[in-house]
Amino acid sequence: MSWLSELFQKGGPFFIVNTFFLAIVIGVIVERSIYFLGRGHLNAKAFLEQLRKLLSANNVDRAKKLCDATTAPVARVAKAGLNRLHRGEAAVAQAMEETMTDTIPEVKTRVGALWSLANITTLVGLLGTITGLIATFAAIGDANPADAKKKLSDGIAEAMYNTAYGLSIALICMVAHLILSAAMKKVIHDLEAFSLRFENLLADGGAGASSAGAGRAPAAPTDDEHQSA
Repeated sequence: MSWLSELFQKGGPFFIVNTFFLAIVIGVIVERSIYFLGRGHLNAKAFLEQLRKLLSANNVDRAKKLCDATTAPVARVAKAGLNRLHRGEAAVAQAMEETMTDTIPEVKTRVGALWSLANITTLVGLLGTITGLIATFAAIGDANPADAKKKLSDGIAEAMYNTAYGLSIALICMVAHLILSAAMKKVIHDLEAFSLRFENLLADGGAGASSAGAGRAPAAPTDDEHQSA
């Protein structure tokens, strides 16, 4: 690890500052990746089909338990609609819309910060470059010719290390922002499409007449029905 300590010594103080920002960048990327691949990920079409089957069988309680089995935004929106099912279509639509309003910021959180971090690390790297060059020219002005060459070499190395480091971190931020933004837009698109389809499902009687028809035994066939059969 001696090369690492030597690198930090050559890079100077702004190199260390950018290392701090690099740790933040990695933390944001890892956290958002876990979210989009874990609790934020759910196949909306398959989930809607499962709910359709349960609601067609008047099994609203099991549909709610299915929603409770995951913390995905889609499930939370569906659970909000199911909880208001007995209060009519308007209440269902309002509940789902309110839940989406609370859920979408959670999906978007910290993704936009990567773009700001890309700009910050670039500027910190350039600041380290400028300060390194200023210190170099100030040092070689008072140094004897034998030491001037060494100080000039060290100063230029510090400046270039900071530039390269800042640009490298900014590149990581921009690539991660591109990938995570695509994942974020997909989750939001799936959430909006699911909300519309699920609301239409409930409005079209997908709950099998929901509470009105649940638990009611079928009527016995009449004599006319026997004759027509």
